[in-house]
Amino acid sequence: MRVLVAAIFGGIVMFLWGFVAHMVLGLGNPGIYQPAHEDVVISSLHEGLGTQSGVYILPSFDPNMWNDKAARAAYAQKSSTSPYAWVVYMPQGQDMTNMNRQLPREWASDTLSALMLAALMGLAAFGFTKRIAIALAASLFAWLSVLVPYWNWYRFPEALALAALVEQVIGWLLAGAVMAWWLGRGERKATG
Repeated sequence: MRVLVAAIFGGIVMFLWGFVAHMVLGLGNPGIYQPAHEDVVISSLHEGLGTQSGVYILPSFDPNMWNDKAARAAYAQKSSTSPYAWVVYMPQGQDMTNMNRQLPREWASDTLSALMLAALMGLAAFGFTKRIAIALAASLFAWLSVLVPYWNWYRFPEALALAALVEQVIGWLLAGAVMAWWLGRGERKATG
């Protein structure tokens, strides 16, 4: 039960930190810019990408053609001289000001992540400092395993990847401190 309560506290802290990080500090925006001619780009999306929702990388290369040296050489030439884009495409659109679905999903994600971390922190009778070290290691693991590959392979802006590092480390250190305190509190009561 103490792990579950720690996870709920940790999820709340991460959710609140996410608000501060994005809405107050702007850590969700580095490297993200407004297009110079948005209406021109939007009007060409249906014609260029069709009706299938998903992620599109431009210029595009069919992975089934990897062994075709001529096709790969043509793609290498095109990709070295063309603009690059990683597009999350929804042809039907969605009201981006309505966060009624995103906010509960974010809180659930934060809380489930906190549950995994609290379970790890509660596996043994670690002290507060070791539990904080586990939270730091978990935040670095998450960043290294998700954001760094996106920066490396999909060319996410370096500023965005570094801002995500700051967001993850600070957030999980804050949540980890609350969870470590709660888990230690529960142990002291059990032994006291």
